[in-house]
Amino acid sequence: MPSGLEARTFELIAGDAALDLVNTLDWRFRDSGTEELIGGYDDVAGFTEQTGRLSAKQAKALRRGTSTYAGNRVVGEVRELREALADLLYSGLDGMNSSGASIKTLERFFQQAREQTKLVRDGARLRWEWAGAETKAEFPLWLLARAASRLMLSENVQKVRACDNPACRWLFLDTSKNHTRRWCDMKICGNRMKARRFKAQHKAGV
Repeated sequence: MPSGLEARTFELIAGDAALDLVNTLDWRFRDSGTEELIGGYDDVAGFTEQTGRLSAKQAKALRRGTSTYAGNRVVGEVRELREALADLLYSGLDGMNSSGASIKTLERFFQQAREQTKLVRDGARLRWEWAGAETKAEFPLWLLARAASRLMLSENVQKVRACDNPACRWLFLDTSKNHTRRWCDMKICGNRMKARRFKAQHKAGV
């Protein structure tokens, strides 16, 4: 399903694909409105490729082999997965209760992804392997659901932070030495907020 448009390049600053997925609804808390970065199936495939879950060859094959109808359905499901994650993560950061529906949504997607795998022997170990799912339109969705499952069931979820820019609040894993990271990107939100504070202080005569 090629669009003929130049592929979008995503800013992957979160340190985890599931958090980068949440960040694809940009300016989530901006008064003037949000910006949707997952506009179509090309974006789904591109995002999953850029996070390292898909190879370039796999992404190209999925774009070519996915109908408009199937692609639109997957886009809706990816957004649904994203918003369930966002509800749980932001409510946790803000000390609020999340929607029980969000847990049910994640459970559904996590189970769907698991159903596409089979247990195989790898030497002395066992591992999960995709069972013919690679050619299906939903494959990027299942890859992202598995990434989300790994995060939400791990201790890393305790390291999730939100950018201090109140209009941005992009999520990231704070792996800094003293757990003091404040910005999604210091060059973008950090400098912007510092300049805003300086301007406010200057006006107030501080």
